[in-house]
Amino acid sequence: MPMLLRPDGAPVRVLVVDDEPDIAEVLHEVLRQEGWEVRVAGDGAAAVRLAAEFRPDAVVLDVMLPDLDGLEIMRRVRGRLPEVCVLFLTARDAVEDRVAGITAGGDDYVTKPFSLEEVLARLRGLLRRAGMARAEPDNRLVAGDLAMDEEAREVTRGGTLIDLTPTEFELLRLLMRNPRRVLSKGQILDHVWSYDFGGQAHVVELYISYLRKKIDAGREPLIHTVRGVGYVLRP
Repeated sequence: MPMLLRPDGAPVRVLVVDDEPDIAEVLHEVLRQEGWEVRVAGDGAAAVRLAAEFRPDAVVLDVMLPDLDGLEIMRRVRGRLPEVCVLFLTARDAVEDRVAGITAGGDDYVTKPFSLEEVLARLRGLLRRAGMARAEPDNRLVAGDLAMDEEAREVTRGGTLIDLTPTEFELLRLLMRNPRRVLSKGQILDHVWSYDFGGQAHVVELYISYLRKKIDAGREPLIHTVRGVGYVLRP
């Protein structure tokens, strides 16, 4: 799915507010893998302060917090950022609580336990409807800070242009089109070198090493080996 960007082309900014560290951490990681900038606050005071500094496009907001409740946090944040999208995320599932959140100005409401896919879908919908984000063209692949323009055949990491040979480009494109999916050497041979290549598995190992030197050298590794299985690009 194309990555959402702000109208100026910058990454979407999301503030996650939840006092349960495990939930906050998994939301942070999943939203970051969308290519978005993410900040986390564990209480209401930190949320209000971070919102003023970070100026998010959307807030994923728990209603039950140790100091301020979510409705009060929303009022304070909207005082500075009236256009910010607010997605309530809470263990409360009573109808009256949902109505209270929406009536107070919340844009949507998801209850715990939640589906990460649902949270992402709701956020994408809110951002699009608010006109605060646009979809990156389909010819652009993004994995963390690694980006590929398939039409221009350009690859950058952290904004730095990376020069790849045609075969390296095709190998990286296959990995980027299948993020977090482990691909066997046979699958890679079939897709990059074609069925009639007749090559051996060692050519895959060789080109993976070439890619790593260009993509991962001096940076957090994106290309990983799964022993006995194959390779995976994991943002």
